[in-house]
Amino acid sequence: MNIGEISYTNIIPLYFYLDRERLKENGVSITDAVPSKINRLMEEKRVDIGGISSFSFGKNAERYSLIPDLSVSAFGKVNSIFLFSKYRLEELGGKRIALTSSSETSVALLKIITQQFYKIEPSFEVETPHFERMIELYDACLLIGDDAISAKRKNGSYYVYDLGEIWYQETGLPMVFAVMAYRKEMETEKRELLSYVGQSMTESKERCLRENFAPVVERAVMEHGGSAAFWESYFNGLNYGFNGEHEKGLSVYFQLAKECGLLQTIPSILKFSYK
Repeated sequence: MNIGEISYTNIIPLYFYLDRERLKENGVSITDAVPSKINRLMEEKRVDIGGISSFSFGKNAERYSLIPDLSVSAFGKVNSIFLFSKYRLEELGGKRIALTSSSETSVALLKIITQQFYKIEPSFEVETPHFERMIELYDACLLIGDDAISAKRKNGSYYVYDLGEIWYQETGLPMVFAVMAYRKEMETEKRELLSYVGQSMTESKERCLRENFAPVVERAVMEHGGSAAFWESYFNGLNYGFNGEHEKGLSVYFQLAKECGLLQTIPSILKFSYK
């Protein structure tokens, strides 16, 4: 079994306390990569379970199911998915926006926001995430994860929009950015191991919450700079569950993505049962 681990700080709590030695002894390997690569590896059956973008789950829901009660979501500001712009958002019709190549969910979310909420039609180009280059060549740029956090620290003169905040203002529902998905055949091929991995991730999340993310904050400061207060606030601003509200938010996201022509069908959301 191969686990996909998104190489962004926001999802660390789901992996932080995994017993990696025990997993290795059970023949489990872990692949670390940006969301778009984990999405692709899962589609190619080279990853069996992992944090993937919600949009990728939407495209492949007939082949994937979800580990219950795990996600990376936000009820409002997500603080790591930003549109940086030389113009106000409502003035971006006909303007050029650079999209990070690292994401699918946030790219689709920005298209939903521009088409459905603001009724504007910018043009979009996918670029390697590099803030200075993107903002020099385009009217606005979308960055996610640690790239977005770093760019926000440096930014002084551009409009900055938090996509999680806009979504919540418009829908009143959480925005689910990533889910913990697995390929359905794992239920029959490696059910016991799948159950162990899912429970381990849930326990890791719960322990991080009990500790108010203290060790995770320490690691984030060491790896990415910034203050402990910033990272503590950041992790506490995210939500790692997946309940009825999350499911509702995800369903609305899929519905709007379909209306924008980004998804062909509205997928069913199936979850693993530990029983």
